[in-house]
Amino acid sequence: RKNGLLSVMQKLKGSTELELRIVLLGLDNAGKTTLLKCLASEDVNTITPTQGFNIKSVASHGMKLNVWDIGGQRKIRPFWKKYLENTDVLVYVIDSADKKRFEETGLELSELIDEENLAGVPILIFANKQDLCTASPASEIAEGLNLHTYRDRVWQIQACSAVTGEGVQDGMNWICNNLLKKK
Repeated sequence: RKNGLLSVMQKLKGSTELELRIVLLGLDNAGKTTLLKCLASEDVNTITPTQGFNIKSVASHGMKLNVWDIGGQRKIRPFWKKYLENTDVLVYVIDSADKKRFEETGLELSELIDEENLAGVPILIFANKQDLCTASPASEIAEGLNLHTYRDRVWQIQACSAVTGEGVQDGMNWICNNLLKKK
C-alpha cells in the first residue's frame, strides 16, 4: 500500500496516469513526423526530413503517450535499435502510395520484429497516405508484409492519412485498448 503525498494526490486526481513509450519508425518520407504533428494537433504543412528524432507527449484515453519519431533515412536506420528498449508499442508507418519501396519497408519491418528489445511488443502499422489515389489498400499491404505470420504479438494495420487525420484516431484507440488490457 502506497502512502504519502503522492498517493493523496493520485486519489484526488482519480487514478495514476499510465505512461507509455511509443516508438514511431518507417522509411524516410513515410509520414512519421506528419503523423506525430497530427496526434499533437499541430500544423502539418511545414515539415522537413527528420535528421535525428522528435519526441512529443500526447494525452489519450487517460494515458500519457510519449511518442518518439525517429528519422527514417537509410543512414539513420542502423541507430533505430538504440531507441527500442522499454518500448510499449511500435508504430510503423508505411507510404501506401510508394509501391517501389514496399520490399524495402518490409525488410526493415521484419528486422525490427526480430529485435530482442521488441519481443512480444504490439505493433500498429499505419498504411499512410490513403488520401492519394495511387495508395494501396491496407489489406493488400498486410498481405505483402506477411503480417499473418506474426504470431508472437498483437498487431494491427490501420489505413490512414496523416494529412487529413483520417484513421489516425482509430489507430490510437487500438493502442490504448490493447495496452489497457495488458497493464
